[in-house]
Amino acid sequence: MTYVSDEIIDRFRKVTSATAYSAVWRLAPPSGQEWFASANYQLCLMRSVKAFTPGKKLVGRAQTLRYLPARPDLLEETRRGADSPEYRAMAKCGPNDVLVIEAHTFDQYSCTMGNMKTRQLWHKKAEGLVTDGAIRDLQMIDDEYDLAVFAKNRSPAGNLPFLESFEEGRLVNVGGVLVMPGDVIVADDDGVVVVPSTRALEVIDWIDEQEEAEQFVIGLIDDEQVPPGKYYPISNETKERFREWKESGEQ
Repeated sequence: MTYVSDEIIDRFRKVTSATAYSAVWRLAPPSGQEWFASANYQLCLMRSVKAFTPGKKLVGRAQTLRYLPARPDLLEETRRGADSPEYRAMAKCGPNDVLVIEAHTFDQYSCTMGNMKTRQLWHKKAEGLVTDGAIRDLQMIDDEYDLAVFAKNRSPAGNLPFLESFEEGRLVNVGGVLVMPGDVIVADDDGVVVVPSTRALEVIDWIDEQEEAEQFVIGLIDDEQVPPGKYYPISNETKERFREWKESGEQ
């Protein structure tokens, strides 16, 4: 697992999910994998997972947790009190961390988290949580704990008897996106984007330059009074023009 430093996380705080999405799917595929269609990271935007605390942005490293359908003969492995997978996952969280929960689309009659469990996230000063399942006690989580919540649904029901926490610290599939522990989560009212930890520095460097280039392009559009399509999306030629302008010190 590639560790993403707090400094890099701080650089992502100004980034919107839209910008993060654009940066991730533009990443070149790993060497030797160019033939594989999904090697360009298009699967980075979670489906059907939305903001339940509007206006609260969520940026941080993923700590992962997987819920699975309950099975009576496995309850001794999953119900371990403070040592159950859900509490072990939250124990790993801290500032700049996000709990990311796979719930296997149980989003109508079961929920993954409520005010009692998320109190541990509050104690640990985590940033918030993301799940493709349901959440309950949302007002308390929002108002009293000030956690950002992104989920598929709300429900008054708990996880029992349908869901059990089975594993933490593993790969999870949340909203159709593979999430590794340590990946960077960028979430806002538009959606939830996963930035691979192995490419996080590359992504934020691209974003920093892209945002400067966009301001340069806005200046061109306004000065020339032309349709944005003349310069946007930004072509390699325009990007090179921006770099030359920046190096010249004319700004």
